[in-house]
Amino acid sequence: MNFDHSEKVQSLMQKLSHFMDTEIYPREDEYHSLVMNNTNKWQTPALMNELKAKAKEQGLWNLFLPKEYLPYGAGLNNLEYAPLCEIMGRVLWSSEVFNCSAPDTGNMEVIAKYGSDEHKKTYLEPLLNGEIRSAFAMTEPEVASSDATNIATKIEDKGDHYLINGRKWYTSGAMNENCQILIVMGKTDVKAPRHQQQSQILVPLSTSGVTVVRPMSAMGYLDEPIGHAEVLFENVKVPKANLILGEGRGFEIAQGRLGPGRIHHCMRLIGCAQRALDLTCERVEQRIAFGQPLSKQQSVRESIAQMYCKIEQARLLTLKAADNMDKYGNKVAKNIIAAIKIVAPKMACEVIDEAIQIHGAAGTSQDTVLSATLAYARTIRLADGPDQVHMMQLGKNLVVNKQ
Repeated sequence: MNFDHSEKVQSLMQKLSHFMDTEIYPREDEYHSLVMNNTNKWQTPALMNELKAKAKEQGLWNLFLPKEYLPYGAGLNNLEYAPLCEIMGRVLWSSEVFNCSAPDTGNMEVIAKYGSDEHKKTYLEPLLNGEIRSAFAMTEPEVASSDATNIATKIEDKGDHYLINGRKWYTSGAMNENCQILIVMGKTDVKAPRHQQQSQILVPLSTSGVTVVRPMSAMGYLDEPIGHAEVLFENVKVPKANLILGEGRGFEIAQGRLGPGRIHHCMRLIGCAQRALDLTCERVEQRIAFGQPLSKQQSVRESIAQMYCKIEQARLLTLKAADNMDKYGNKVAKNIIAAIKIVAPKMACEVIDEAIQIHGAAGTSQDTVLSATLAYARTIRLADGPDQVHMMQLGKNLVVNKQ
């Protein structure tokens, strides 16, 4: 593969980096203050809309969408998007500024790829315009959702509509006041073959019987103003037209959604880790211990070298995975997608943890981004499939291919 970015991508990287330098980093503390001091912590600050307008004006909008969805996005492939996603990942909330944040990116791709014309008009267009937000409801508290065949939520055919009953949690995005639509995964036919029992359906959050029970914390963080919700579905009546693609197609849709979603997480995590390293390099020059800057301490130098190596290894593997996805498709690239999903979150956890160690007490405080990014990285070791599931499947694939 060619590791040199095209002129188009280099230009976008420069524009995006300039935007981060002039609009995001200087207002990072302001944004956090607006969120934390708001009486309604699930209301997105007006600052976000201001930044969105500027990003859209500069053509830094829907960067994740590939060329088949032009003119809605930049028309980039996975390899081209990778360095941009990494830059956005340096600030946890900045992806929303460019309409490139999860779970909206995955939901937009699902509706664009599998949705009906009505789905696209009603939900995709407002999402693409950044007017609303969405959530993806799959994980459940009562079953091991790492095996999605366990999903217990019922989607029952009642003639002219479906009736949904079940309980979901860690439904990312459902706490936010701008969230209007859920993609819900449940079972339509428990007698069908194991991977054909599940379906996905669009459920407006305002539908009668849908109750947002509570926000779920992730490693102590509520991730305001977006949040992760526990959501109860009690006799939720939804039109049949809201079903996506057809009954029993839930796994097919999930696989189409999760391939790009997994690698997007990895790209963002590399940005988190790189920022942790950059902050550490600044810190060790400024901090004096035992009569000299920390940068003079051999153990600190060794730690920084190891952090650098880990980030570079993960970055190269991510770029290779993105390149394979573009050349051969997600199905053929499944092994390397699994590999980077195993490697990147663990790498980020290790790098950020070391950055906290070098920062000392400040690293654990709200005065740096390190604690929040560590919580995010640790959570991603579970999101979109735990490490163990990816290792189990990758090991199986490698053994089978050798036989």
